Amino acid sequence: MDAQHWDEMYRSRDQAFSGNPNPVLVTETAGLPPGQALDVGCGEGADALWLAQRGWQVTAVDISGTALHRAAAAAAGVNGRVAWARADLTTTPPPADAFDLVSIHYFPLHRQPGHTALHGLLNAVAPGGTLLFATHARADLTPREDFDPADYYQPDDIARLLDPTAWNVLTNGTRPRATPTPAGTHHTQDAVLRAVRLP
Repeated sequence: MDAQHWDEMYRSRDQAFSGNPNPVLVTETAGLPPGQALDVGCGEGADALWLAQRGWQVTAVDISGTALHRAAAAAAGVNGRVAWARADLTTTPPPADAFDLVSIHYFPLHRQPGHTALHGLLNAVAPGGTLLFATHARADLTPREDFDPADYYQPDDIARLLDPTAWNVLTNGTRPRATPTPAGTHHTQDAVLRAVRLP
């Protein structure tokens, strides 16, 4: 799933996603004071724009230039609150201790020896900041010849790697999806992890 793969996916349709923020993001961040946010795999930018409209300063990162172009075109009215960046965060970690919120929604985070990419994202959460990770529940994922769900992180996998002296896990479980699934998919549950890095 390299940049070419994602660019081709976005080019194959006029709009890949609904344009609405992910319900898990809306639910889990509603009470947080705005600060610096990192939107990992921002796609067409709905989450980043929703956060910016609520006062967050957002760094929105995606590997697809096509997605970022669409996102920036939809960003009128957020007064420079979103910085769009093309990068592969699985190979180039974000700045450490820099974000009050690191939001990772449906980002295909592949397991690596030593969990290098994951640790890069965890380290980006500032002391006192929030990690929010949401993905399709493993029960909804079907192995294929080119895809094994076990190769990708689920919330439980990440929670087990969080040092309890450094993190407070607030949410770790599954919940029914609050919105219809994209056409051709059958995902009925979200798996969600929300954790706070202790000051």
